[in-house]
Amino acid sequence: KAPAAHPHYAEMVAAAVTSLKERGGSSRSAILKYILKNFNVGAEEKKINAHLKLALKAAVAKGTLKQTKGTGASGSFKM
Repeated sequence: KAPAAHPHYAEMVAAAVTSLKERGGSSRSAILKYILKNFNVGAEEKKINAHLKLALKAAVAKGTLKQTKGTGASGSFKM
């Protein structure tokens, strides 16, 4: 299998949150828009959103992201 043309979702999420620089944290939809615009992930938004959801939950559980609002993969996220 050929390697992906984009970095891991965890890296893309981290790049999105740091570059968006929102004071209260970045929403999932804003992170999704940033990833679609700046990385070569394809056009299937449903599939990308599913991967993003898992990456956000894993990052919050690991402690690399802090959830400022909401629960699960909804709400706002900070580094």
